[in-house]
Amino acid sequence: MLPLLLVSAMTTASPERLDVSLTVYSSAAPGSLTIQALEQGALPQGYALIRDARRLSFPEGQGEVRFSDVAASIDPTTVSFVSLTDPKGTRVLEQNFQFDLVSPGKLLARYVDQEISVLMQRGDRSEQVDGRLLASGDGLTLIGSDGRVRYLKDYSEVSFAELPGGLITRPTLVWLVQGKRAGMHEAQVSYQSSGFAWWTDYNVVLSSDPKRCTMDLSAWVTLVNRSGGSYPNAQLKLVAGEPNRAPAAIESKVMMRAMAADMAQAQPEGFSEAALFEYHMYTLGRRTDIPNQSTKQLELFPAVVQVPCSRPLVFSIGPGSTYFYGGPNLDRGLGSTAEGSAIAFLEFENRKEGGLGMPLPAGRVRVSQAGPDGALEFIGEDSIKHTPRNEKLRLRLGEAFDIKGERKQVDFQLNEAGKALSETFEITVRNRKQTAADIVVREWLYRWSGWSIEQNSHPFVKQDASTVDFPLSIPADGEAVVRYTVRYRW
Repeated sequence: MLPLLLVSAMTTASPERLDVSLTVYSSAAPGSLTIQALEQGALPQGYALIRDARRLSFPEGQGEVRFSDVAASIDPTTVSFVSLTDPKGTRVLEQNFQFDLVSPGKLLARYVDQEISVLMQRGDRSEQVDGRLLASGDGLTLIGSDGRVRYLKDYSEVSFAELPGGLITRPTLVWLVQGKRAGMHEAQVSYQSSGFAWWTDYNVVLSSDPKRCTMDLSAWVTLVNRSGGSYPNAQLKLVAGEPNRAPAAIESKVMMRAMAADMAQAQPEGFSEAALFEYHMYTLGRRTDIPNQSTKQLELFPAVVQVPCSRPLVFSIGPGSTYFYGGPNLDRGLGSTAEGSAIAFLEFENRKEGGLGMPLPAGRVRVSQAGPDGALEFIGEDSIKHTPRNEKLRLRLGEAFDIKGERKQVDFQLNEAGKALSETFEITVRNRKQTAADIVVREWLYRWSGWSIEQNSHPFVKQDASTVDFPLSIPADGEAVVRYTVRYRW
């Protein structure tokens, strides 16, 4: 147990807070920051723009105004101050940020060569030792009025006459102001502070119907405050996007009207969404407490049910999309043989017709499905980037246990003089399920940009400049063999 430090006088109370709002920006990659990591000292990779309205006492003429209880992680260069009571007659001439907070070590260091009282515990009784502090560190070195020097190690309490000058109990902004109107002012202060982060976690419950793919989707925001400041009854806004590290722009009247219209259509207690420049802002429709050193979860939007989806199985074990840099790749052994499993994906469209149609912030998506006993079981997860309306999302869930196969090169012909190369592959895919399976064999044509498929056992679909898909329907416990020849010219 740490020793108790007693000080006879403390600082005055904080100015009365009238209102506070936070706009939180976060650059944390989905899944990169966990609550466990935060508890172990990881720093949130985000920041907030804080607007804090207080009632402050202003002197007449030139004098000092103190604004305490700001975030310890404040960026003092971003502070903006205005008196709402007399904006034209009030000027800030100078600003100081005081953050030398009280701690046992600092108190002891400030009291070197001064008188203190130390309480020592001797079994069932206690002994008070008074003297002048000579040094502090592992223990305390005191010299008494009798000239005796004592080293005290196991002490339980230290008493000081007063709080030393310069030490404060809360981070404080101190302004030198020039004012025409003395008395109480309502003041608005805004500033940026690090120590914040927010991210989104999505939960998907996938239907078990093999003939019709639907899913239920819910979303929760996790908000982290490690800034050193607390914000009770605060208005909360979250910005999804990648601002170039600058203060958020002040909302125009047009934007404020748009936000008000969106809020009127939204759930009264949840988040409403509106555009902010080239980003998206989510405003909580109620106030919430954001204590220091806290992590809290908030529902982003009500759960959406029966969203149409698809569950494609993709068998793709080739070496990759492109393996040429300035010239064709002529390595015969590249991708000659391989074996592996199909990958299970979940796809859905972010459209209003399917129950969505809203900008989805980047986050991690966890997918569950009911097992044979009806209990929900985890079946995979993936992360998504910031996704606007009307875009398709694709989640990689994992390897399909019952879909296996191999890919082998069965012919390779190189004609360097004629600047041509032909290559033939056989891809065998086996379905060991007890039901039929639709599988896509995906091939990357990776040797050169100029290619054509000369022969093919199955129809294919060209997806892009270097990718083709062979759709297959394989019966239960059956297999299929795709054979094709590709010719490259340069």
